[in-house]
Amino acid sequence: MLQAPNILTVAGSDSGGGAGIQADLKTIAALGGYGMSVITALTAQNGLGVTDIHDPGAEFTAKQLAAVLEGFPVAAAKTGMLFSAATVECVAEALRTRNFPLVVDPVSVSKSGAQLLRPDAVQALKTHMLPLADLLTPNRAEAALLSGMELADADAVAAVGTRLLDMGPKAVLIKGGHFESPVTVTDWLFVAGEEPVPLRHARVESPNTHGTGCTLSAAIATWLGHALPLRVAVTKAQEYLNLALRRSYNPGKGIGPLNHMAK
Repeated sequence: MLQAPNILTVAGSDSGGGAGIQADLKTIAALGGYGMSVITALTAQNGLGVTDIHDPGAEFTAKQLAAVLEGFPVAAAKTGMLFSAATVECVAEALRTRNFPLVVDPVSVSKSGAQLLRPDAVQALKTHMLPLADLLTPNRAEAALLSGMELADADAVAAVGTRLLDMGPKAVLIKGGHFESPVTVTDWLFVAGEEPVPLRHARVESPNTHGTGCTLSAAIATWLGHALPLRVAVTKAQEYLNLALRRSYNPGKGIGPLNHMAK
């Protein structure tokens, strides 16, 4: 039996189970990885919204990271909600000399509109995390926040993607789910030194979209941990996300999660 690749997620906890660490670990397991976690923040939340956030502090985050990196050979990792500047800096410091691919999901706002990234953390993310990313995965709002450029429509994506590449990541995937398109969703993959590639997939109309970004970035990291090339890892992650959306259901109130165990 082949051993599952060890995949690390560094992100916030979602008490409702649909996003964050919980979504990441479900995704990693579903795609044949062994999931490990470093919790950067604890949220009190469900499908109706986020009612509170607890910051365990950068020092404890650093201790979690040190324990995982000492105890396990990591095949790939992703970061999600990093919340504060101090946490961003400690995570960047711990991952600076890594020897595995890193997916950075610049989580800033929840589906319900709650701020998941403190204002002081935005610049820290730009300065410390973006240059470390093998792949950055912003949605429309996050791409605008990080680049300082408006994405009024899909035509602006090329300029924003180029701007984000100039900030240090080796590749950028601008997710197209927040652009108006009734039939297809186009995610744009930018790789340094290459022409942008549009990756189109069918739009799934579902009210259960909680944790889509977390799930996609965790899926990409897991496929990278299986040693797949970047573009293949992204397209396979898109396929998994599409299936999980099509088979989604709502276990509670508000916005439901994906079905991470869909087959």
